[in-house]
Amino acid sequence: MPSPAVIVLEDGVTFAGEALAGSGSVGGEIVFNTSMAGYQEIATDPSYCGQLITYTFPMNGNYGADADRDESGKAHARAIIARELTNYRFNRSSRQTWLDWLAEHGVLAVTGVDTRALTRHIREKGALRAVVSTDVADVKHLRKSALGLPVMGGLDLAKVVTCDATYEAPAPEGAPAPDLHVVAYDYGIKRSMLGYLAGCGFRVTVVPAQTSAREVLKLEPDGVFLSNGPGDPAAVTYAVKAIERLLGKVPVFGICLGHQLLAQALGMKTFKLKFGHRGANHPVKDLRTGVIEITTQNHGFAVKDESVPDAEITHVNLNDGTVEGVASPSRFAFSVQYHPESTPGPHDSLYLFARFRDEIDRFKRGGEA
Repeated sequence: MPSPAVIVLEDGVTFAGEALAGSGSVGGEIVFNTSMAGYQEIATDPSYCGQLITYTFPMNGNYGADADRDESGKAHARAIIARELTNYRFNRSSRQTWLDWLAEHGVLAVTGVDTRALTRHIREKGALRAVVSTDVADVKHLRKSALGLPVMGGLDLAKVVTCDATYEAPAPEGAPAPDLHVVAYDYGIKRSMLGYLAGCGFRVTVVPAQTSAREVLKLEPDGVFLSNGPGDPAAVTYAVKAIERLLGKVPVFGICLGHQLLAQALGMKTFKLKFGHRGANHPVKDLRTGVIEITTQNHGFAVKDESVPDAEITHVNLNDGTVEGVASPSRFAFSVQYHPESTPGPHDSLYLFARFRDEIDRFKRGGEA
C-alpha cells in the first residue's frame, strides 16, 4: 500500500504525495527534467548523484524497465518525483516494471505530486535543497534537515562516482574491430558513451578521475575522452591540472563536466546556473556552421562566455545564450556541454564521436586539415 510522503524545500515550501517504492527520508538538491522518455537512463546517470529528480512529463513508468537501459551499475538519483507513477510494462523489451526496478534499486519514488507547481517554483527560486520523507511529518524539522545539507557549489562529486581502478571497457555486440586507443576519464561516465566510442573503432581504457596526465600518457592513447559527471567543476582541480598537461600532446574530447573541465584548462571559468538544463529538447546552435541541433542536456553549471587566447566558443544554447561548446584547434581539443550520446534524446549530435576520430587523424598528420 502507498504511504504518505512529504517534500519540504529549504525555503519551507511543501508538497504532498504518496511513496510507491522505498521509505524513510532522503535529501539532496531538487531538480527537474523535461524529457518525455528515458526515465531509467536518467535515474542511473551518475551526473544525478546527490539529487532528487522531478519528472515534468505527467506519466512516468508506462513502458517498464530493463537492465540493458541502465547507464551505470546503480541508481544515482536519491528520489524520483512524478505526477503519476505507473506499474505497466508496455514494451516487449522490458523485463520488469518501473516500480519493481525502483524498489530493487532502493530509490524512494513519490507519486501524486503537483509537479507543475514544483517545477515553476524551482524555476523561480532556483535549484534548492530538499528532503523527501515518509516517516517524518514535521515540516519545520524537515526544513532544518534540508538547510543542513551541503550546497552543490564547491562539491567535488566526481571522486564519489568514479571507478576504483583502471579497466578496459567491453565493446558492444557488432562494434568494429578497434584500430585506435582512447583513454576515457571516468568523472561519472555513462555506458552509452563507451558504446559510441567503441562504435567508432576505439579500444577504450577507462581510468579513475584522479589519474595523472603522466599515467595516462604511459598508456599511449591516440586520444583522451573527458566524461560527464556530477558536482561543481571548479572543485575538480586535479582534473583541470591533468588536462592542462595533456593539451597539445594528445587530442582531447569532452562532454558535459568534461567540457567544463576542458574550458577551465583553456583558461575559462565556470558558474552555477539558477536551475540548470535537464531535458531532451534543448536547441543549440553551432556557430561555425549555423546548424541548430536539438540536444539532450543535464547540467547545473556552465562555462562563462569570455575570450581567452587560443580557444573559441563553438556552440551556444538558444534558450538562454549560455556556452555549449568550446574548441582549441591548435591543441586538438574540443568539447560540448550537451550529451551527443542522447540517452534519452534525439540523435542530432552523434556525429561528434566521429569528429573525435577525425581530430585524432588530423593530429597524426601533424595538424594538416
